[in-house]
Amino acid sequence: MSPPLPSLETFPSLRDWQRKALVTYLRRRSEDFMAVATPGAGKTTFALRIAAELLADRTVEAVTVVCPTEHLKAQWAAAAGRVGIQLDHRFRNSEIHSSADFHGAVLTYAQVGMAPAVHRRRTMTRRTLVILDEIHHAGDSRSWGDGVKAAFEPAVRRLMLTGTPFRSDENPIPFVQYERGEDGLQRSRADSVYGYADALRDRVVRPVLFMAYSGETRWRTNAGDELAARLGEPMTKDLIAQAWRTALDHRGDWMPQVLRAADARLTKLREHGMTDAGGLIIASDQQTARAYAKLIGEISGEQATVVLSDDEGASGRIASFAASQQRWLVAVRMVSEGVDIPRLAVGVYATSASTPLYFAQAIGRFVRARREGETATVFLPSVPHLLGLASEMEAQRDHILGAKKEKDGLDDDLLERAQREESAEGELEKQFEALGATAELDQVIYDGTSFGMGARTGTAEEADYLGLPGLLTPDEVSLLLTKRQQEQMAAQQRLDKQKAADQVPAQREAPPPPMTAGERRNSLRRQLNTLVAAHHHRTNLPHGKIHAELRRLCGGPPSAQATIEQLEERIATIQTL
Repeated sequence: MSPPLPSLETFPSLRDWQRKALVTYLRRRSEDFMAVATPGAGKTTFALRIAAELLADRTVEAVTVVCPTEHLKAQWAAAAGRVGIQLDHRFRNSEIHSSADFHGAVLTYAQVGMAPAVHRRRTMTRRTLVILDEIHHAGDSRSWGDGVKAAFEPAVRRLMLTGTPFRSDENPIPFVQYERGEDGLQRSRADSVYGYADALRDRVVRPVLFMAYSGETRWRTNAGDELAARLGEPMTKDLIAQAWRTALDHRGDWMPQVLRAADARLTKLREHGMTDAGGLIIASDQQTARAYAKLIGEISGEQATVVLSDDEGASGRIASFAASQQRWLVAVRMVSEGVDIPRLAVGVYATSASTPLYFAQAIGRFVRARREGETATVFLPSVPHLLGLASEMEAQRDHILGAKKEKDGLDDDLLERAQREESAEGELEKQFEALGATAELDQVIYDGTSFGMGARTGTAEEADYLGLPGLLTPDEVSLLLTKRQQEQMAAQQRLDKQKAADQVPAQREAPPPPMTAGERRNSLRRQLNTLVAAHHHRTNLPHGKIHAELRRLCGGPPSAQATIEQLEERIATIQTL
């Protein structure tokens, strides 16, 4: 006997974007529909409402959900059960048919790829709606993409969901429509788009502050040469990658200092409104994850939960952490897109993964809002590539086929090793030896704007930023960051005047020592931010829009990663506006 149909009358109320997308879907009644919505916006609720509508009007008789991981299967089944749709998340390929107790099943892309004929037969047996969650994963391997296409081509309806509708390669995503633009490149086309900027405006997601930490790094190459570099200063891509890895070494001082700052921020959030706030440290490999867990345990005084692989035990640990008051979770890739731990509010991006896709998925773990005013804070290395991604949080991306790919010189192949043990004598360790690193707060990035003048760890200046209230609206975040920066600049000016007054006349006439490239960039960044703030007060335009207009007029990346020449050009331009 089939289970009862879900009741539309008792279905949870929809957000505006969900309602508009539902109207668009019901009006079109097309076989394929792709909805792009930022993490935390409610893609699952939207999809289940469509499933309920189609089951109720007998358009379909069954529902199949396909998602990336085993953990998400249980999460989907639980969410569906709450609205009266019964899905079997324990279905195995060997069973061939779903039990009559369920409206359908939840599968993984890997499961479909292993036996597409089984799922094609299931799809053909009953009129089926297929919900392809995080559809970009169907392009992860050829067998997955081909399997999804073969299994679900007979479906009556296919609904594609994603929060990151792009990939770092050119594997086409099954059932996604591509349109050729004027430049000759094919771009993925969505039927409904609800981006982070839209959700932030509607107070559906949290504002995210990025605290970027620079610092001095030293390492020895495999040729025996000792090198030193400062994170955030201009250098070659190879040097950036090696300085980055040196900073992330758990045996240096950079990671303990950043973790101490992150734990202080977590304490602040817990003391001011987010009493159950949790933190997530994202590591590059299993060995490093364990080392980070030991460090944060010593700092916080509480043992961290460590999640290393996508197995049943790891899924249980994630669920336990989500329902607990525990402070810290350390993971490699397990806590990926779709995993719902709404209390995560502090993150440490301690991985050398650098693709826009991975970065977006990682940051998506912190944006899920529970009530108005909650903010999230992510700590990351002051690496130009990451600073650019942080500054472009609100940018919309599509999957592009045919574009030339530029290698960035960074170590994304670490992702391939993330789920297996890394030997201390492995290839990565043979390339160089980390000798030491120290950390200091370089800048705070919010809404595409860079704030702050730099601060050493453990100082009052750093504490001013770590101590921002935990419950703030997006506008209040901008106002407080601007105020902090102005106070910091005023204090620096007073200190400079005091130093000048204390000098003897002969010393006063001596020219100041030349600034390093990093000091020059920081000075120009502060000057630009001051001019942007003044322009904001004159025009009432948001800081982010002013920076975006300067980028349009002058070209170049966000100010967080702009060169000295680009900053000088923007300063000259804003003075004419």
